[in-house]
Amino acid sequence: MGLLSRVACCSHQFRHQTSERALDIVSEASRVQLHDLRDNPGAKTAGRQVRAQGHNQAGHTIGELQRAAKPPLGWVWGDFYKPWMRLFDGDKRFNGDINLRREYVPVSLIELQRIIDLGWLDTTRLIDIAAISATKLLSDKFKPEWRQFGIHLTDEGDGVFTTPINLEVQWASCTAIAAIERSESHLRRGKVVSVREADSEKKNPPHSLMHYYTDPDYRGYLANPNDIEASRVRLAEIVGYTLPEGEPPFESEQKRPEQIFLGLEPGQLVSLADEKVYEPTHPTLVEFYRGEEQQLADTAR
Repeated sequence: MGLLSRVACCSHQFRHQTSERALDIVSEASRVQLHDLRDNPGAKTAGRQVRAQGHNQAGHTIGELQRAAKPPLGWVWGDFYKPWMRLFDGDKRFNGDINLRREYVPVSLIELQRIIDLGWLDTTRLIDIAAISATKLLSDKFKPEWRQFGIHLTDEGDGVFTTPINLEVQWASCTAIAAIERSESHLRRGKVVSVREADSEKKNPPHSLMHYYTDPDYRGYLANPNDIEASRVRLAEIVGYTLPEGEPPFESEQKRPEQIFLGLEPGQLVSLADEKVYEPTHPTLVEFYRGEEQQLADTAR
């Protein structure tokens, strides 16, 4: 028998013995149990054991303070009793009103232009929070369980927005307003809408927002229409664009100050199960919901 034949025979016997040994281990092993999930031997090592002494520093060297204690964050060496962290302890009420702050869902002009180009919005009708929510394209932003009070129109994409629309949002900057009106559109800052706290009795916004929605420079829905027109002309002169001549084309479909949703009067109830709209008939309720005197908000923030 040659050398190569003996080597091949030995390797075959070695493989045969190895496979038999592996099969024996598998056959004698127990079923997979919970204790099989323990670590392999040597996977974890015990921590360093330090003998208990009178002043156990555990490897620390003697420092400025006794027992080599590490100073807390913000410590300034010097006066032991008046460190920096005790002199200036910060604002104890930082984010104390986080549960009272309002959130406005940001929607940029380029997002709005893309939704319009895809045909999800009817530009001949009023585009408000109900129309934008009905597209379900921004459902990841709208969270009814959160404290959201409307839409914040950002000025991202102000150079590409060109579609004339009739838009109503709850918050917008002067740059976004100029981009909307430059494209022969109509913008109005509508009523503060909260999905969780929408109430027909709260006709006016809270006191902290009253000056925003009565300011013609921000196109507030409680502002004087004549002041809004003068502000539109002044903003066009500042930014440098020409307003369209003639009557605005979107004046036919506008909300009244007491309306939240287009087509629904204050006090009406919508039944999705019956597909009907119920309205109050009692004279007291009719006078309460449709009276000339608007109710003030019961929240100061």
